[in-house]
Amino acid sequence: MRRCKTCVETDTRPTTDFDEHGVCLPCRSVSLTSVEAIDWDERNAILKEIIVWGKAHSGPSGYDCIIGVSGGKDSTRQALYAREIGLNPLLVSCVYPPEQQTKRGAANLANLIELGFDTIVVAPAPQISKKLMRNCFKSLGNLFNASELALYASLPITAIAYNIPLILLGENPGLSFGTDVGSRDYNGNKMKNMNTLQGGDPRRFATDEMEDNQLYWYRYPSDDAMERADLRIVYLGYFMSDFNDHTNARIAIEHGLQVRMGEDAKPENIGGLATEVALDDDFVIVNQMLKYMKFGFGKCTQEVGVAVRNHLMSREEGLELIRRYDGKCHPKYIKALTDYLEMSEDEFWEIAEHYRGVEFFDRDDAGVWHLKEELYR
Repeated sequence: MRRCKTCVETDTRPTTDFDEHGVCLPCRSVSLTSVEAIDWDERNAILKEIIVWGKAHSGPSGYDCIIGVSGGKDSTRQALYAREIGLNPLLVSCVYPPEQQTKRGAANLANLIELGFDTIVVAPAPQISKKLMRNCFKSLGNLFNASELALYASLPITAIAYNIPLILLGENPGLSFGTDVGSRDYNGNKMKNMNTLQGGDPRRFATDEMEDNQLYWYRYPSDDAMERADLRIVYLGYFMSDFNDHTNARIAIEHGLQVRMGEDAKPENIGGLATEVALDDDFVIVNQMLKYMKFGFGKCTQEVGVAVRNHLMSREEGLELIRRYDGKCHPKYIKALTDYLEMSEDEFWEIAEHYRGVEFFDRDDAGVWHLKEELYR
């Protein structure tokens, strides 16, 4: 495992892109002087064309675009900004099952709706959702492959059904984290081919007895269907000079966002620094721990990478935070997950350890795994 020479991103992230100098794609694409170097007049002209196109293709509904939302900081910022630039968005929220969604998450989604937005809530059957999560965990070591597919697939599905061809997303994951999404600009039409979505077919983690109609919200529309509907998926953050965690959180909080507090906000409990993320689901914290076990990096690494690139901390300061907090997860979140999945904690750890990237870790005399010291560089 190598870390980026400029920030702290690792080359173990699936589909990541490091150059011959050991520098990650986000650092190359969004250099420390890039905000000043970007031709914002050119980007504003492109955004104006997208707005005009969206309004011209809004169909009988009168909505100019669709925005996927959870009620969190980024989706709240996107919805508010879309309205500011003259668009009339229809919000689409693919929500977690009731046993999984936090009260905080439900309150934040309600808050966003109360800010004056029409919203469609997509709620896949909780029994199927639970089975898919269990299968994803056992077969892939990732809790959220299925739910992430539903999260993204629900947008083009709704866009096609309501004849609203413009879909707005937030940040381009390729530019922000180095994940290959088939684009290094504002075009999101190839995102279904990203590592976790794998082309949008849910059969790879479904059980044999599941019917196709039970997987409707997990099946990303085909390329032909998207072309017939003339869909345009656009990363709105590409056009916003201040689309970042800090600004998005500040604006969302000013508009009523509830953040993590108390024990649910401590870095040693949640494996990261931010209190305004993963607000609607605590199982995300467990999944970040699993990612750390598999690839040697977790949520803290991702947050620090963004912070270093934005001059909010030095690389050395970031590495010390990673050493202290990356991969941490309070046992209560694991207990809640195992209760939800109806499995014992012993079974959970047996599956989790099966996916551990042992080449990244040393084990001490007490049997506790630690990231190898040379990987904190």
